[in-house]
Amino acid sequence: MQNDNPTNDNKNTQNNQSKKGAAPLNLDTSIANNADQASGAIADTSIPTTTKSFATSTASSSSKTADQVISDGLKYKGVPYKFGSSKNTTRSFDCSSFTQRVFKQAGINLPRDSRQQSKVGKQVSKNQLQKGDLIFFRSYGSSSSRITHVAIYAGNNTLLHTYGKGGVTTSKFAGTSWEKRFEIARRVI
Repeated sequence: MQNDNPTNDNKNTQNNQSKKGAAPLNLDTSIANNADQASGAIADTSIPTTTKSFATSTASSSSKTADQVISDGLKYKGVPYKFGSSKNTTRSFDCSSFTQRVFKQAGINLPRDSRQQSKVGKQVSKNQLQKGDLIFFRSYGSSSSRITHVAIYAGNNTLLHTYGKGGVTTSKFAGTSWEKRFEIARRVI
């Protein structure tokens, strides 16, 4: 496998994840609590139903986005690997142009190269992996922490990525050389 090289024209790519994380304003609960306090009733301090449904809705939305990323990625199965492939083509991919493409199709903008991609989103451990997480690897046999490859975790111990002669493919993760090369995982969904 070869290293991804950053391209100068993509240094200003921004991660849309900065928009996430703001707590929703729950007007229904605020109004109800104020009315109860005004009438002398004891306010209910439990988590409001609307907040619970927001959390469920967010998790469901993340799962749907991950499924879309994986489904879109599998459509490219067999497309050839080419180091340094342009982000503007689907005739060939390198590992990071592939992840950038399929995440963009789901509305998530990623930087162009794997080292830049390894800095966006939230870091997660191997035992916390969820579908749609990005997994970053170092070179085979290297003790350096330098990122040289990126893959998408597709669930069920499976990676979706591109490399070598087979191009876009799926590979097992746990118990393989891929797991030995694991460096970091990031959640961007």
